[in-house]
Amino acid sequence: MTIGESSGLTRRALLGAFAATTVAAAPTISGAAGILRGAGDIRRIRMFSGRTGERIDMIYWIEGKYIKDAVKEVNYFMRDWRTDGVKTMDLRTVDVMAAAHNLMDVHEPYMLLSGYRSPKTNAMLRSRSSGVAKNSLHMKGQAADLRLSTRSVGQMARAASACRGGGVGRYSGSNFVHMDCGVVRSWGS
Repeated sequence: MTIGESSGLTRRALLGAFAATTVAAAPTISGAAGILRGAGDIRRIRMFSGRTGERIDMIYWIEGKYIKDAVKEVNYFMRDWRTDGVKTMDLRTVDVMAAAHNLMDVHEPYMLLSGYRSPKTNAMLRSRSSGVAKNSLHMKGQAADLRLSTRSVGQMARAASACRGGGVGRYSGSNFVHMDCGVVRSWGS
């Protein structure tokens, strides 16, 4: 008998149970440099999508190793919802997101506004807004646009900038923060 057969437990349920028991007990590497500061021995990502209604709350990294099945779910969750296109996300961006979330000491999941964008979606958005880059890191799976209702754009941007893992864009008028794993830089107000 395997775990999923007659007990009713799924791999996802087991990962969730594991997450519930290990998150509180995990130590934090407070002296680590860069994006590891605040990440700890586990890395957890919590998000929801207002576009698809989906939610994700999972540990995707334990003791220096990414969890393959968890990473696949993160990639699917961060897909281009307009085209249903999935891209392998650059995990450095997910690490920045997780570390910033941890630094803010918030339990609310991020609202994912945009993760991967297909070239078609990026071109459409670019035609509607001057704020969309022609060669956006979203098309490479290296960026995310995120929102939290319990933290300001400024608080989110400061936490992401403290990670020193890539670019941080403040979009106060639209109430979101862009985080990527490109060159360390910041913009917006």
